[in-house]
Amino acid sequence: MNNLTRRNFIEGLGAAGMLGILAGCGNGGTTDGGTTDGGSASDTPLVVGYSPFSSKFSPFFAETAYDQDAQGMTQIALIPTDRLGQIVYKGIEGETIEFNGTEYTYTGPADIEVTENADGTVDYDITLRDDIVFSDGEKMTIDDVIFNMYAVLDPTYDGSATLYAMPIKGLDEYRSGMDTMLNLIIAAGRDNTDFSKWTEEQQKAYWDAVDTGSKTVAQEIVDFCGTNGYNDEGDIVASAGNWGYTLNEGATIDDFAAALMEAYGNNLVAMVATETAGSTIDDIFPTNADYSVGIATGESAANISGIVKTGDYTMRVTTTQVDASMIYQLGITIAPMHYYGDKSLFDYDNNSFGFPKGDLSLLRAKTTQPMGAGPYKFVKFENGVINFEANESYFKGAPKIKYINFREVQDVDKLNGVVTGTIDVTDPSWSKDTATAVEQANGGELDGKVITTSLVDNLGYGYIAMNAHNVSVGGEPGSDASKNFRKGFATIFAVYRDVAIDSYYGDGAIVINYPLTSTSWAAPQPTDDGYKVAFSTDVAGNPIYTSDMSSDDKYAAAKQAALGFFEAAGCTVADGKVTAAPEGAKLEYEVMIPADGSGDHPAFMVLTEAKNAFAEIGINLIINDLTNSSDLWTALEANQAEMWCAAWGAAIDPDLTQVYYSDIANGGKEAGGSNYMYQIEDAELDELIFESRHSTDQEYRKQVFFACFDIILDWAVEIPTYQRSNAIIFSTERVNVETVTPDITTFYGWMSELENTQMN
Repeated sequence: MNNLTRRNFIEGLGAAGMLGILAGCGNGGTTDGGTTDGGSASDTPLVVGYSPFSSKFSPFFAETAYDQDAQGMTQIALIPTDRLGQIVYKGIEGETIEFNGTEYTYTGPADIEVTENADGTVDYDITLRDDIVFSDGEKMTIDDVIFNMYAVLDPTYDGSATLYAMPIKGLDEYRSGMDTMLNLIIAAGRDNTDFSKWTEEQQKAYWDAVDTGSKTVAQEIVDFCGTNGYNDEGDIVASAGNWGYTLNEGATIDDFAAALMEAYGNNLVAMVATETAGSTIDDIFPTNADYSVGIATGESAANISGIVKTGDYTMRVTTTQVDASMIYQLGITIAPMHYYGDKSLFDYDNNSFGFPKGDLSLLRAKTTQPMGAGPYKFVKFENGVINFEANESYFKGAPKIKYINFREVQDVDKLNGVVTGTIDVTDPSWSKDTATAVEQANGGELDGKVITTSLVDNLGYGYIAMNAHNVSVGGEPGSDASKNFRKGFATIFAVYRDVAIDSYYGDGAIVINYPLTSTSWAAPQPTDDGYKVAFSTDVAGNPIYTSDMSSDDKYAAAKQAALGFFEAAGCTVADGKVTAAPEGAKLEYEVMIPADGSGDHPAFMVLTEAKNAFAEIGINLIINDLTNSSDLWTALEANQAEMWCAAWGAAIDPDLTQVYYSDIANGGKEAGGSNYMYQIEDAELDELIFESRHSTDQEYRKQVFFACFDIILDWAVEIPTYQRSNAIIFSTERVNVETVTPDITTFYGWMSELENTQMN
């Protein structure tokens, strides 16, 4: 699973994700079927419509999917994947793999050989091509790869790469004994008098920034809420409430600022990054980057013993144990050391790797100006447009289109932009209404003279959830009574999924029955032994539904089955209604849904239909339609949410640790995962999750995942709801769609072979 942030984890309309898959493992395929004749690149620019950028166009620090795509235009990844998300081990000569009846050849910058040793360690031997140059003509060597690894493994690294979570030999010893000045100053507190590791002026500057910056953010939130009509202008308490913070009547800006800082443990940088309604951390605290530098706090190793250079173009990475995610984590970007670091600081034999350990300021300085060995060169970003120019020295051949522009555009204007000619390619949110509009533009088809449409499953899924502690019996979330109580709710939610998802998405989504994106190789299939529709059996384990039931019959059967679960949980049931709840439970629960206050969410109909059904059996479901999705995040972090609707993003290789492992259940967000939302604590599940990570046998792992899903569904904290499609639309009139990457998949986007695309 991907790490979650306030900005990307809550799904409302189901906006499409990345337009392409150039970043990370996704970049690096070529195809026998997609090449075109040579010739000069077209001077007609390809205009791609994007949601707004955040200007973090860095292979190390990009956060949003759109910034990732922008930097990915300029970069290549060490290890590519194919259309099914499988690793391409022999990238130098290429591997030919069949997909959908066609053989495609995938190439990349390196070969990788994996050896599992008798002592349990694993060696990853990497051989880099010796003929790749960056877009400025500088040659790429294995030193660049090592530089990139040390950058994302640095103790102070705070980007999105998670290679540091892998069991690389010697990594813990290298990362220990160091913390950032920011963290140390916060831990020391305002009254600290030990200035051996930082100056008194630095400490004072930080706390002054906290005092002034938190007030600035608080006031901007109040101004934003008032200006946009969320509450009366100047109403601090109401504004804070709309932002997810509860203040006492009469609270001041100082009180709101204090609440913001308390929520983030006095970390101004983290608070501003998440809560700002205007100012950036650079506006509020211009010297903040100085505080990200590492300070030695104890002993640490001078190098990572598991990263060994074996030649100018070869290296070995050794892990202490098998980890199925490791091969995917090695798909790092190969950014140029001479640009992002300092080539004079690379001395492998003397433990210097292109930058001072604990100081990534050289890398951070290039955040807005990416450069690499990818198919395009970054030119500039101004007036909402990123300009790219073809990299003539791209190792797969110079791109056929000389210029590409990424243009910021609001989602509601994306489709019309293609129709009117201001945009050539874009990703509108896909729904029944969008499909109808495309068909109207084409005269009745999704593919026509005006628009060509590509639909692929999103790498993620939508769900309805419950907190195991907040929806339980007797304060025992893992008891049979608590599980049955939640299954009563889950059974009714589940029966309305079909009608709701069809109403919202039409053919653009399907209902899923297991807590995993259906794009994954590990997702259970209807043909698998033991597969069943989620929450389709009663308390005795018998099927609730029969094949000849009408929809109304199913709804009635679901209510009857729910009553059985509630009674088994200890509820008093009489005359078809729940009349009393057992100790620790109640007959009224709130479900939070970020539907913009207008019901605009795929699961909203599920909730409204379920609310009526629950009312008929004596339970009140309160639907809280949020205008500000941050309210949900705040409630989840505080373990106050009872039920909610959201969506998970996923990685190519599934890992259930972050979301369901017990150690994360009560540790809060700081524990490094998301099970603090569900709060599952199950020893058997923990053991199975461990097994799923420490084997590379895919068939075995699939069986283990299946067993994990059964336990998760038995806890009834998550009702898998839908798997939606992402849409990419092309102007048939302006883009030569015959030259676009063929057989686009979730793991292999239209930009995976961008160098072959041509304009008409």
